[in-house]
Amino acid sequence: MSNFGDRAKRPGERPDGKRADDGRPQRGGPSGVRGPSRPVGSTPDRHQRGRPDADLSKNPGERRPGSGYQGRTAQQIEDRDPFGTKSVRSRHDDPVLPDDVQPKDLDRVARSQLKTLSKENADGVARHLAMVALLIDSDPPLAHAHAVSAARRAGRIAVVRETLAITAYSIGDFALALRELRTYRRISGRDDQLPLMVDSERGLGRPDRALELGRSVLRASLSVEVQVLLAIAMSGARLDLGQTDAALDELHIPQLDPTTAFSWTPALFDAYAAVLEDLGRNAEAEQWWERSDRASDAIDAGNREPEDDVIEIVEEDQSADETQNKEGRKDDGIPTEEDPLVD
Repeated sequence: MSNFGDRAKRPGERPDGKRADDGRPQRGGPSGVRGPSRPVGSTPDRHQRGRPDADLSKNPGERRPGSGYQGRTAQQIEDRDPFGTKSVRSRHDDPVLPDDVQPKDLDRVARSQLKTLSKENADGVARHLAMVALLIDSDPPLAHAHAVSAARRAGRIAVVRETLAITAYSIGDFALALRELRTYRRISGRDDQLPLMVDSERGLGRPDRALELGRSVLRASLSVEVQVLLAIAMSGARLDLGQTDAALDELHIPQLDPTTAFSWTPALFDAYAAVLEDLGRNAEAEQWWERSDRASDAIDAGNREPEDDVIEIVEEDQSADETQNKEGRKDDGIPTEEDPLVD
């Protein structure tokens, strides 16, 4: 999975991932990842945890019924174009590439996928992808323009189509994002962007399809990070349908552990706190907001440590009674109605 998958996300937050004035991530109507996903070689931002708004139901790339190239439907076109290259072949003016942006600026793993191209073409594609990594947070439309340029030159390279999907998602073109993610999945044979596919279905106003898509892959076959992001996206789809209790159940996964912190931990805690608030369990929600902040601080403090290190978070007991109540009780870190939260 590329670094694009590192974007944390949570139900209810807007795509820009900015926090509201009270310091918490902004919450909107139904939708879900800022996750996901990030450009190759970029560093995740702990506060960027967004997802599409509920009212983003318009399909920017949707064709009128019966329309299509020479009278064919979009499905027929896709069948005749297994790599989806027609979607990036329209007229496009390449954005300017600064002289100081070089192919070596692209992540080494992503650059290795360009070896099938001529050197001149590979260098140009690498520079466009490097620009995406630089611009995705500050100027998503320009980042998308660079991704389109890369895809026009290397439409059969998996990381290129993945990049185009992510930039399309960042500008709210969920139809294009979903189409490109399907192409990426077909080329690479990987399911690591399944959470973003689920969120794209939500952005198109199709939470039922989102849930069906999320259930189409065996969870155990996914990496832990993808499992977490998928749980968050599925929870958001439940919220879209007004199924708040089910949304909370989607987040009851082993990774909901307040004693450890990984890159995806703050997003998971945020999602859990948000659903608790929707259920009116505000005191519990506040505890999980605080846990999210502590996890973020711990991750920031350990940024210079190897990525695979596990950071343990110790929560001090508030009273002797609480300490006594905890003794002899097995705690898997997942609160239930019978197991109220105590710090």
